[in-house]
Amino acid sequence: MSIPKIETQSFDEVKKLQELKLVELLSYVSANSKYYQSVFNEHGIDVTQIKTLEDLTTLPTTNKDDLQNNNEDFICVDRSEIIDFITTSGTLGDPVIFAMTNNDLDRLAYNEEVSFACANTTKDDVYQLMVTLDRRFMAGMAYFSGLRNLGAGIIRVGPGNPELQFDTIERIKPNALVTVPSFLVKLIEYAENKGIDYKNSSIKKAVCIGESLRNSDFSPNTLARKIQDKWSIDLYSTYASTEMGTAFTECEESKGGHHHPELVIVEFLDEEGNQVAESDAGEVTITTLGVEAMPLIRFRTGDICHHYKEKCSCGRTSMRLGPIVGRKKQMIKYKGTTLYPPAIYDLLNEIEGVENYIVEVFTNEIGTDDILIRIGAKNETNKFEKSIKDHFRAKLRVAPNIQFEAPSQMVKEQFPEMSRKPITFIDKR
Repeated sequence: MSIPKIETQSFDEVKKLQELKLVELLSYVSANSKYYQSVFNEHGIDVTQIKTLEDLTTLPTTNKDDLQNNNEDFICVDRSEIIDFITTSGTLGDPVIFAMTNNDLDRLAYNEEVSFACANTTKDDVYQLMVTLDRRFMAGMAYFSGLRNLGAGIIRVGPGNPELQFDTIERIKPNALVTVPSFLVKLIEYAENKGIDYKNSSIKKAVCIGESLRNSDFSPNTLARKIQDKWSIDLYSTYASTEMGTAFTECEESKGGHHHPELVIVEFLDEEGNQVAESDAGEVTITTLGVEAMPLIRFRTGDICHHYKEKCSCGRTSMRLGPIVGRKKQMIKYKGTTLYPPAIYDLLNEIEGVENYIVEVFTNEIGTDDILIRIGAKNETNKFEKSIKDHFRAKLRVAPNIQFEAPSQMVKEQFPEMSRKPITFIDKR
């Protein structure tokens, strides 16, 4: 697939297209969305006066609480027009129901088609999907539909089960994977224990979901290095969410996920709702374009990241999204230091002997944030605990509480039967 023309055009040309789509969107939601009708009435907003991206910033934002508290009021179509019902993963609260029409499913497939194209996918590729297509999960269906649009081969294996994964690789010989990157670490460990020659398998690349592979300067983070030090395959990082129905996927330059401006308007806001400078991290805030069932306007995702506007050497001029710094609601104030879980994960991934982990955050007896890191490890000595704490002090200036547990028990908690993503963070505050 060639790069869509809009992703190689100038800022002014992109802005013109988005503003035409914005006017259509506002007319549509003002006629069909109970939620946005209420918002516009409450704030005395005349949507016919909103014509530019600058005008868009005068509208109030929407957040996850609004979605949870007014879920059905966001639906803009009759129930008979809904083809697929899905839910969010519920990482930051109760899952939210999302409805999709036939056109929404086509839009979703197009999104993944252009996203996989960023990862140099062609009809000659055969992808092994190590993600679920059931459990009300949008992403698995999206990957399948996008790859089908590209004409690529698809093997629906699902998550977990390393034995079945390697049996499939041996039988069908796919050259690409879609997976959570931490599962690649598990696959490598399984292969080494079973004497499987994974390094000389048919696999050449993996499109990785759910976990970042990059540091803020785009260099490979600890998780990416842990994989590629053992298995020399190309890794492509992605960022997406159910709410936006859009993905940001790296190209071969590994300099951030590419924006598809025909699908979503993106802002990066500070705490007060102001657009941040390109050099500063801001909350990813999206306005969906071309969505029928549940369009969103200025939806604050809770994800904090940087963005980059310079042209990529791949030929795309569209904005790029940097690695997620953290989630707004997951920010931890620990002994005077502000932390986000990804910084803790990256440090733990560096430590030899840490097989798996879950980070728990809770409010202590004096009302401040406290951290307990439950570590699956065979070495449970006081010396090992001290070395972990020393490593934290050196890198993050603070040392959390450590609790050792059996790695096998940690696996059960990280991958519960009904979970769609590995659990590495539990917020008890």
